[in-house]
Amino acid sequence: MIDIRDKRVIVVGTGKSGIGSAVLLERNGALPVIYDGNEKTDVKAVKTLIGEKLGCETKAAIHVGLFPKEITDDIELAVLSPGVPVDADFVVYMKEQGIHIWGEVELAYHFAKGSVLAITGTNGKTTTTSLVGQIMQAYYNSVYVVGNIGNPYTDAAPLMREDTVSVAEISSFQLETIEDFHPHVSAILNITPDHLNRHHTMENYVAAKEAVTANQTKDDFCILNYENDYTRRFGGRCPASVVYFSSARKLENGLYYEGENIYLAVEGASERLLNVKTDMNLVGICNIENVMAAIGISMSAGVPMKNILDTIRHFVAVEHRIEYVATKRGVVYYNDSKATNTDAAIQGIKAMERPTVLIGGGYDKGSAYDDWIHCLDGKVKKLVLIGQTREKIAECALKCGFPQKDILLEDTFEAALDTCVREAQAGDAVLLSPACASWGMFPNYEVRGCQFKDYVNNLEE
Repeated sequence: MIDIRDKRVIVVGTGKSGIGSAVLLERNGALPVIYDGNEKTDVKAVKTLIGEKLGCETKAAIHVGLFPKEITDDIELAVLSPGVPVDADFVVYMKEQGIHIWGEVELAYHFAKGSVLAITGTNGKTTTTSLVGQIMQAYYNSVYVVGNIGNPYTDAAPLMREDTVSVAEISSFQLETIEDFHPHVSAILNITPDHLNRHHTMENYVAAKEAVTANQTKDDFCILNYENDYTRRFGGRCPASVVYFSSARKLENGLYYEGENIYLAVEGASERLLNVKTDMNLVGICNIENVMAAIGISMSAGVPMKNILDTIRHFVAVEHRIEYVATKRGVVYYNDSKATNTDAAIQGIKAMERPTVLIGGGYDKGSAYDDWIHCLDGKVKKLVLIGQTREKIAECALKCGFPQKDILLEDTFEAALDTCVREAQAGDAVLLSPACASWGMFPNYEVRGCQFKDYVNNLEE
């Protein structure tokens, strides 16, 4: 553990993560030096926010704009917000000065107590984390749900006890900067191409995801998806004890889905756990996988199966993830705004059981769209495209044989929604499942999803 008392520590970023890191550092005797590359950052507002959280005036120094190299003098530690690339020039410079580079997760872990359940993967993290959080809260006395789900780990760390269970959603960005982070139970739900504009290669992205197990031993557990090539292969070299789940085959050991039921197999003997039609409020294969992962995580964390299944029966979908919004004039509307990559959007399409008018497009993360487009065949009657990627997706759709007459390009989100209402008939579904990030048109996927829901709820019956 780096001794931070009375020492300056650089914090990069002034969002939730950066503010949380600065407050935790100052509470533990460090002197935060905050840097944000956005020269329009309101320094006074940042200081006020930190002071409010501390309950006193902050001692933090704040620098904005160009990185001032002189602030690295006598610095041993820098804490990056997840949005800051580890290969940014000023980060590389700090590494060259011998400065330890941590993220908010690593910092919080050093001040937290209790055990950690860490959940990562390209898709399904938020649903699985939310479900595991509810299972833990129903069984244990002290539980915190933290991380990429929107609750800074650094905010909760000072409140934790030796008997605390932390359920942490961890992104690949956060896993790039861990050193000692050691969850008792980890899960890699799946790995498919995403964030390649940040990680540059698939190999880098996969390595970041696998890093969640870096400090685990065979006394710990890792829950892996048997039907994902990356996670199945990783199981053979994973340092933790592996629990697999499968949505496509019967396993000798692990959790699997067959017929309408989820089973737990131990050395070939299978026990039926639940029926996905009558015992779950979630829809789609993706959510069946999420539930199996949650069962694997929870039983590895010591929760009795009866308690796990009781919570699953009452759990409802996470907002913005294949979320039923309303039925208007016989058309069912679903909000899947959280589908910010093609694999997540594929799951959204698979969950549809009606002819579907689909809204896609948004910010370009460098993704390919062929696999997604191929999944539209036989389900999507109209493809309504928006955002920076609309022409790129339209070109891919034409190449894959999707009819040109059924591809509609719109300039605004509202125009796209108007088009969906016009094209959808009673018995159809309208699905917002963009396969792209929201940036450029919206601050985040939540705002995009909320605007969709507001529009739908204001439609006449």
